Amino acid sequence: MNSLEQAEDLKAFERRLTEYIHCLQPATGRWRMLLIVVSVCTATGAWNWLIDPETQKVSFFTSLWNHPFFTISCITLIGLFFAGIHKRVVAPSIIAARCRTVLAEYNMSCDDELMLHYMIGAILESVKE
Repeated sequence: MNSLEQAEDLKAFERRLTEYIHCLQPATGRWRMLLIVVSVCTATGAWNWLIDPETQKVSFFTSLWNHPFFTISCITLIGLFFAGIHKRVVAPSIIAARCRTVLAEYNMSCDDELMLHYMIGAILESVKE
């Protein structure tokens, strides 16, 4: 395989990686927004639960029953974590880290947008010769 074909293959590989990451971005953004909303709801409900004077006077389960907003948002947050939202929120970063690991074996690297960093100048110089 000559240098020109290698350069074209690297460019095609880079385009496919960046396409895949950009395809993940909208879904990742929605998962992040959902996590933020549920976290804020849980924090707000926890604040209201903690400042309620009745919370200290009744049993734990009764206090949860008296604050359904906190209870539901807390259960939702726990359910989201069990469903793997923590992986979905950072999926592009996980893919970029795994690509860096594999590319390091070939003396290449990539940034968070999966733009390859390689000696393109050296490849193009060898093509000209």
